[in-house]
Amino acid sequence: MSEDYILETQGLVKEFKGFIAVAGVSLKVRRGHIHALIGPNGAGKTTCFNLLTKFLEPTKGTIRYKGVDITREAPAQIARRGIVRSFQISAVFPHLTVLENVRIALQRKLGNSFHFWRSHDTLTQLDPRAGELLAEVGLESYAKMVAVELPYGRKRALEIATTLALEPELMLLDEPTQGMGHEDVDRVMQLIKKVSANRTILMVEHNMKVVAGISDTITVLARGSVLAEGAYAEVSAHPKVIEAYMGTEHVD
Repeated sequence: MSEDYILETQGLVKEFKGFIAVAGVSLKVRRGHIHALIGPNGAGKTTCFNLLTKFLEPTKGTIRYKGVDITREAPAQIARRGIVRSFQISAVFPHLTVLENVRIALQRKLGNSFHFWRSHDTLTQLDPRAGELLAEVGLESYAKMVAVELPYGRKRALEIATTLALEPELMLLDEPTQGMGHEDVDRVMQLIKKVSANRTILMVEHNMKVVAGISDTITVLARGSVLAEGAYAEVSAHPKVIEAYMGTEHVD
């Protein structure tokens, strides 16, 4: 595996009782790049994410991270290696403040997440770092707000802040702009671009404006297989990609 690539899969397959959801996907994610995984509904994008983070075990194939075979490792081991994932569904603690959400993520990194007997005062030592992370995602003025009261786009920004708290080298973002209006899409798009400095991002995304605007490399999946790969201009003009998107969402 070249040092240029932080993540590589070879012949990744996932079968569900005879149904092949992922059919021999070979993927190379270049270190320091934003790599988008796109495709029509049912193309196998989220299944690929589940295989990479070991929420599912591959039927066949290998996954290598920084040159190490992680195919049979557990999700917790994957996270400790620096691969951290966000989900389509909001995954913040709704009745804690924005600051407290980030602080919990920082506690996980320290390994004392479940030390509930610690006094509140001992946790305030995490506040400066939590404040830095909130500033990085533009939420410093929301620190004392209860998370459930955040606008949807800001809530996704909070999820990115809690992901950053775990100091990932590789961030996997699953539909980061799903369900957002134009203003929130633009904000989160710029946020992803900002936090990509010094780290690698692999994202599943339907919004082609986002994909075209910030992706260095795009892999197109269809029926569980790689259909095309390259820069946006290249894949958007590919005849098979255009055919795959006809009747769903055109890539222009």
